[in-house]
Amino acid sequence: MPGRSCGGSRRDPPEVPAGAEPALQRPGCVREPAAGTRTGQGGGGEDAGAAGTTRQDQREDVRQAENLFCGSAQFDMVSDADLQGLDGKIVTLTAKVQSLQQSCRYMEAELKELSSALTTPEMQKEIQELKKECAGYSERLKNIKAATNHVTPEEKEQVYRERQKYCKEWRKRKRMATELSDAILEGYPKSKKQFFEEVGIETDEDYNVTLPDP
Repeated sequence: MPGRSCGGSRRDPPEVPAGAEPALQRPGCVREPAAGTRTGQGGGGEDAGAAGTTRQDQREDVRQAENLFCGSAQFDMVSDADLQGLDGKIVTLTAKVQSLQQSCRYMEAELKELSSALTTPEMQKEIQELKKECAGYSERLKNIKAATNHVTPEEKEQVYRERQKYCKEWRKRKRMATELSDAILEGYPKSKKQFFEEVGIETDEDYNVTLPDP
């Protein structure tokens, strides 16, 4: 296989003795022996085959190293100043991203608040209902103030005293009726409900009435 040259006339590479390491050459300028060139002298058939295999592996390693260096040469060298500039840009962009994220959170909270608020038509309807309700209260208050049958504090106190008196009597009579009916029901063969129906007793519970608080 013909070798590649780095300029000038083509020269055949020197022969490499069997078992010796080939000299590495400049990346991109590795020469391979021309076809038919002798690679060693003397030795048996097995030694010659082993030496040929070793040299082939070595040439493959050199070719891979050449491709590596040639590929690396395609990229420009980056200076420390360039790296520092890139670091500065990263810091600036990171701060900008954090600021945008905070703004997004604020706008999401504001959107949630606005979504739960009343719309303009709903607010106008609510205002009209409140005005109507206030007008009703105002009319009621006006009528109360215009009335001539106001209750004096003395009359009010009298009403409270009578209420307490009647409620007390109510509890007393209800307790006596309960004790009496329980005594009768001890020897009565039927249920309490049947007894009340036969006698014609009406209870507070039948009319959903409860005693007021004392």
